[in-house]
Amino acid sequence: MKICLFGGTFDPPHIGHLLVAQTICEAEDFDKIVFIPASKAPHKVNNHITAIDHRLSMLKLAIEDNPNFEISDIEITRGGVSYSLDTIREFKKQNGLQKDDIYFLIGSDSLKEFHTWYKPDEIMNECHVIVALRPGFEPTSIKQNILAHVQFANIPRFEVASTNIRKRWIESKTIRYMVTLPVWDYINEHKLYL
Repeated sequence: MKICLFGGTFDPPHIGHLLVAQTICEAEDFDKIVFIPASKAPHKVNNHITAIDHRLSMLKLAIEDNPNFEISDIEITRGGVSYSLDTIREFKKQNGLQKDDIYFLIGSDSLKEFHTWYKPDEIMNECHVIVALRPGFEPTSIKQNILAHVQFANIPRFEVASTNIRKRWIESKTIRYMVTLPVWDYINEHKLYL
């Protein structure tokens, strides 16, 4: 089984997340893309993040009709700050996976900060790191020891950001086509991002 872990705050989960996940699933022939919502993201500890029950509910709505997509609550159950290394190791142990079975998806924006993550070398030893390119990415800014151990995904670029979606919502601008209709309904019903 070839599995790709896709972590993030998913606040909210948007079309960009879904398009990247579906495209990479097809391009790399993954059996499953496993979305892993962060309990508390280490790089966003001081930022306001929507409560996990809302983020998890929106994510379930966003992926409900795709048989290749699953959600793992591994970071929610563990609680505290969500370190990718701990998540990868625990997921491998729970599912009896080896390094060749598991990939960890990050965006090229995250790759720029990857050297500041908790034990990045050990992350690369535990799994294959696969990078979805985002507009404006320059590989020259990445340390060579990291570049040598990551794989760039052969997928089109999609530029939709949760930050922009929340900002547009606050400004009473449409987020139509940026999130799925069930997620839009959920945000509206629960008065998120106001």
